[in-house]
Amino acid sequence: MKASVVVPVYNGEDTLMACLHGLQTQDIGQQQYEVIVVNDGSSDNSAAIATDFNVRLLEQDNQGAPAARNVGLANARGDWVAYTDSDCVPSRSWLSSLVNAVEAGRGDGTATGAAGRTLGYNSRHQAARFVDLMGGLDAERHLSHPLFPFAPTGNVMYRRTILEQVGGFDPRYYAYDACDLHARVRRLQDGPFPYVGHAIVLHQHRSSWKAYWKQQRNYGRGLAQFMWQHRADVGWPMSRELAAWGKVAASGLRACWPGNDDDAIRRRGTFLKEFAQRLGFDATYWSPAERRRW
Repeated sequence: MKASVVVPVYNGEDTLMACLHGLQTQDIGQQQYEVIVVNDGSSDNSAAIATDFNVRLLEQDNQGAPAARNVGLANARGDWVAYTDSDCVPSRSWLSSLVNAVEAGRGDGTATGAAGRTLGYNSRHQAARFVDLMGGLDAERHLSHPLFPFAPTGNVMYRRTILEQVGGFDPRYYAYDACDLHARVRRLQDGPFPYVGHAIVLHQHRSSWKAYWKQQRNYGRGLAQFMWQHRADVGWPMSRELAAWGKVAASGLRACWPGNDDDAIRRRGTFLKEFAQRLGFDATYWSPAERRRW
């Protein structure tokens, strides 16, 4: 079997059906891939929805998406393990595009994985529009980071044996588990990891500023965990902390400028994002209890 697709889900009944329909209609042969849905202790109808599709449904108590992805990995049978999320809709050629890219590579079997392009789906609310404008899930941009490249987990694939060797995702993370995983993969085997622009997944972004605020505060917590775990490579002295708060203050002033166009959405969304992440970061990075976990 070429690939296993792992989909963690927690109370995702509103979006899971579209995700699984997209996965069931992939243009790769049905005998060449499997879909594993890991129900992370949902209290809604997510599990019932999954049973209507040709998937392997696994259950666990609520432990978070990284732990759910690891359960999928432990049960995967494919040579490659692809990840997407329950609020994503993969295009018909998504999986075959990723598989073809890693199998082409340099022809020497050294590819560690690949990532595709994620676009917004039904981005009607300003919060969703902001994510599209800023490219929040742009794997090509994230993979170009000079120190810690990574790809978001909504559209990524790794060689299964490599994931097993590094122990999969670290379940302690609130967010940034993908960045940590990619760093460990690169330390083990820094092989080709192509960006495949035509391997497209549509993502349903947060549909309100309140939901986006909660997500970004969680991202701040995950970033703090990542920076503390990798503190030998990324220092964070108080001078940088003060500079970060100065940046938030400047964004706040810009957010007060009038307007209802895309520039106004960028200004207001940037302030909300930076403020929420700062609060989440500080509540975690400077916490003695949190530091003891790492």
